[in-house]
Amino acid sequence: MYDFLIVGCGFAGAVLAERLAAEGKKILIVDKRDHIAGNAYDFYNEEGILIHKYGPHIFHTNSEDVFKYLGKFTDWRPYEHRVLGSVDGQLVPIPINLTTINELYGKNLTSDEVTDFLASKAEKRSPILTSEDVVLNVVGKELYEKFFKGYTKKQWDLDPSELDASVTARVPTRTNKDDRYFTDTFQAMPKNGYTEMFKKMLSHKNISIMLQTDYRDIVDVIPFKTLIYTGPIDSYFDYCYGKLPYRSIDFRFETLNQENYQSTGTVNYPTSNLYTRITEFKFLTGQKNEKTTIVYEYPTAEGDPYYPIPRKQNQEIYNQYKKLSEDHPNVYFTGRLGTYKYYNMDQVVAQSLALFRKIKSREEDVRE
Repeated sequence: MYDFLIVGCGFAGAVLAERLAAEGKKILIVDKRDHIAGNAYDFYNEEGILIHKYGPHIFHTNSEDVFKYLGKFTDWRPYEHRVLGSVDGQLVPIPINLTTINELYGKNLTSDEVTDFLASKAEKRSPILTSEDVVLNVVGKELYEKFFKGYTKKQWDLDPSELDASVTARVPTRTNKDDRYFTDTFQAMPKNGYTEMFKKMLSHKNISIMLQTDYRDIVDVIPFKTLIYTGPIDSYFDYCYGKLPYRSIDFRFETLNQENYQSTGTVNYPTSNLYTRITEFKFLTGQKNEKTTIVYEYPTAEGDPYYPIPRKQNQEIYNQYKKLSEDHPNVYFTGRLGTYKYYNMDQVVAQSLALFRKIKSREEDVRE
């Protein structure tokens, strides 16, 4: 008899497994894939280069609690991600900053001057409802078309005017020369990779793991008390209110007989090519190797569900599933797929730590 059956061995499931096991609970964690670590899974390819199977995973957080918690299972390698955009035949920093504007327009503006420059370009929108509104409101149409419109269309197969404001709000505009992609307090990569971190997280004697296992095949066979489900919530309920749409990515890896391919970790292609970006893993991992591996990302509607699509009508479908889930008090839904929300890794960890506290407090209430 297991106390908890956890479906999914990514961040959401693994953090809960570790926390509950540390409290003396017996855990069975199952995953359809043949490996742990979910989409954060990394491994050494034939050339000995550490690559991320499901595209680049770059860790950043403002939460000291999350950073310290994961730090129990890994040493960190400080890393600040930088992204260039291929725009008008130049490679310029993304998010848009002072350098981006000066290089694109051949100017030599100061921070104050670039604030005025962007204000002169901006098309004020009110209320701000869509991703298009967010960008036009800050930088205007020209920069919107150079940096956002094409990239968003490729990534989501929707015009920014059809997407929730939260999508482009993730990418700020800066008036200084800060060219880091993220400005979070803690920015680092697990020193020996994500998979090694997950191995340590899941090494507790109270945790059993079954890979290449669909939970439906064992749910009526293996006894357990409580289910934690990190898969797609619509799948759990057999799509009774319809299928929640996701975007997937077709990853194309290439190993090159040269030390480096590009000048930074990621280069975005907002207006050219079918792929959205190219990432070179050695920047992320700090590895030394005479060869290098890059990955091209081609967004697609088919494939593993990676990105919930933030639109009002999708949220309404999810809300129906969420309401239905309230009739299942013995099942907890969590993670990006279980709550149909576009979370970063640190947000998923924080969500799982919060859910652990909720479960613990409920159990204490029952005992009293």
